[in-house]
Amino acid sequence: MVYWADVLYEHPDSVEEVAAYESAESIDLARADGSVDVDLPAIQARTEQEAQLLEALRRHFTSASMEDIELGRVLPPEDPSAVALERVPLPWFIKKRIMKAFIRDAHHYYFNRSFTPRPGETFRVQDDIRRRFVDALNANAAANGANGPHIVVSHSMGTMIAYDCLKRVAACPAIDGLITLGSPLGIDEVQDCNKPEWGRVDGFPAEKLPGRWVNLFDRLDVVCAADPRLAGDFQHGGKDRIEDIGVSNEGYWRHAVVQYLARTRVRETLASMLDL
Repeated sequence: MVYWADVLYEHPDSVEEVAAYESAESIDLARADGSVDVDLPAIQARTEQEAQLLEALRRHFTSASMEDIELGRVLPPEDPSAVALERVPLPWFIKKRIMKAFIRDAHHYYFNRSFTPRPGETFRVQDDIRRRFVDALNANAAANGANGPHIVVSHSMGTMIAYDCLKRVAACPAIDGLITLGSPLGIDEVQDCNKPEWGRVDGFPAEKLPGRWVNLFDRLDVVCAADPRLAGDFQHGGKDRIEDIGVSNEGYWRHAVVQYLARTRVRETLASMLDL
């Protein structure tokens, strides 16, 4: 596991809380993803690029302004004009935290913000998380050597971290396969944050990933709903290399990693990549 929650959250979940998610209801899974017990302040953009990313991510989740959300002036889930998070029948106090948590985490990572989640500990977010990812891969290689294959399974923001490291960090070791679950990498503004290394016709991280990249998504997963397929955005020499596979999770909250890991198609994909 590449653990990064302590970089951005004051009180990361305990082992017992994480284990409990396996049998949790949809609303509890949404609470976990949205860090409902944490009040996240508004982000102050320092540059136009930061402001554009923040606004684009907000639009990805909702057509309502933050003022509308605070006052309850949002579209009901059954409204045909509702988008992403608006379509999920969960209380808006949870939806708001989900949106703010995802936007905050993505922003702080891509713009390498200095952040103090608790007194006495300050992180440079992208630098520290990148280091953890690279160290984990190096430790795995040192322990197992050529006894692969070495497969990275990533979810949500983890897919952004994995791609960033594989494509943009020279010290990152190569892997044999990549699985992305519920990935927001299809969002144009997220892709732009990976420039100049990323480009649509040559965005596949072939130097570090000679093997397969399999992207699994649920169309009702709010994080990837806007553009769940990645093959056309991360080509190799103008040709598709990513395998996009749709799955159907359960309940109202389709984004939780335990939902994806419970799907037969996800397990079969990993087994095939491990040559089991």
